[in-house]
Amino acid sequence: MRVAVLGTGVMGAGMARSLLRAGIEVNAWNRSPDKAEPLAEDGARVCASAGEAVADADVVVLMLFDTEAVLAVMREALPAAEHGPVWVQASTIGLDGTGEAADLASGFGAPFVDAPVLGTKQPAEQGSLVFLAAGAGELRECVAPAFEAMGSKTIWVGEEPGRGSALKLVCNSFVGTLTAAVGQSVALATQLGLDPALFLDALDGGASDSPYVHVKGGMMIAQDYPPSFALDGVRKDFGLIREAERRSSTSTALTDAVLGRFDAAAEKGHGADDMAAVVTGFVER
Repeated sequence: MRVAVLGTGVMGAGMARSLLRAGIEVNAWNRSPDKAEPLAEDGARVCASAGEAVADADVVVLMLFDTEAVLAVMREALPAAEHGPVWVQASTIGLDGTGEAADLASGFGAPFVDAPVLGTKQPAEQGSLVFLAAGAGELRECVAPAFEAMGSKTIWVGEEPGRGSALKLVCNSFVGTLTAAVGQSVALATQLGLDPALFLDALDGGASDSPYVHVKGGMMIAQDYPPSFALDGVRKDFGLIREAERRSSTSTALTDAVLGRFDAAAEKGHGADDMAAVVTGFVER
């Protein structure tokens, strides 16, 4: 099997290396070539264009920032995919974006799987992502080796493209809100003159404790935010979540409030930092 990975940033590079460890051949491409070139040392073939990357691939995985990027790259690459590789749309682009991507793929007769992932940098590097997939039943066997190399679990949500993306928005709503809640508590403890580590100690081992709280809380306390999931990416995703809430007559009240704190942190220069930097959005002085 040969898999083309289009977009080799924080997530895509880890996914490509997980594929290579499983003995799967990889064509790697990125708009900024310097982000793809290190993969050559791991055995990937680094390609000069998206079209070159997909030309001989069996599966094409897109891990790009937003709908605009996905559509632009697909329009460039699809004409070169003459033998019909399966397109795995792993980027988080929401409901409308997924529909546009699926329509574009259909216009070229390309099989399409809507499969965003749960997990950030470390799970991508370890091959322990969770795929939230939707696509025709006959495509599952085609993508299974790639999904098994990159992930620990695949949840098939249905056959209709968009169902996987819907579940991704649901999950990211929880993760982003949880991160903001940890940020609020760390900030409040600090502003009240407490050692914020006491907050984590108080939760430790209790019913509301989780490893995630300690990871993000520890970053906040250390004021060190190496990006696993960039804050600007969360802001983009929460915009998509809000669109889905409006469409489904779900209240946007909590999403609006959480997004406001991520926006405040971005205004302080933390857009490229890890989402844990949301803690800075709770300090008003």
